[in-house]
Amino acid sequence: MMSSLSFRPAQAADSASIAALVNAAYRGDASRQGWTTEADLLDGLRTTAAEVRQLIVSGRATMLLCMHGADLIASVCLEPDADATHVGMFVVNPAMQGSGVGKQLLTYAESYAVQHWPVSKFYMHVITLRHELMAFYERRGYRRTGIVKAFPLNPDMWQPKMADLQLELLEKTV
Repeated sequence: MMSSLSFRPAQAADSASIAALVNAAYRGDASRQGWTTEADLLDGLRTTAAEVRQLIVSGRATMLLCMHGADLIASVCLEPDADATHVGMFVVNPAMQGSGVGKQLLTYAESYAVQHWPVSKFYMHVITLRHELMAFYERRGYRRTGIVKAFPLNPDMWQPKMADLQLELLEKTV
């Protein structure tokens, strides 16, 4: 399957599909098929089609899609920030996690960013309780910085299932 993957920047028309994939991968029972679920930590949505559409049309971010034929199976949001690039909303269809799709998409995304923007480092924020996810990123060259901040509150979108959730900054130098 890996040889039949293709990548492309998202268009506004992809917004609903991207939001559905992101929410399926992060939250709810469907996310439990994969190993990156946040279902035990948070209820609610991770994003909406409107939010994804705004990211795409604003020009301040690039959403990259990983396709298997006509099927959207993974995506990532890249946001240039001075000489760095923020990596966010990185998801793989829960049924396909562990197959190497995420590794291939992250490699493609980093290469895409370096080709399109001045990048000296990549950074992301990961929930500190997500040890297996931290380890995945560390194997890809990201390092934990020890810089933590409170998980953002957004009761209209999501509800934490536990108090004091935190995000840690991870960085990778190019």
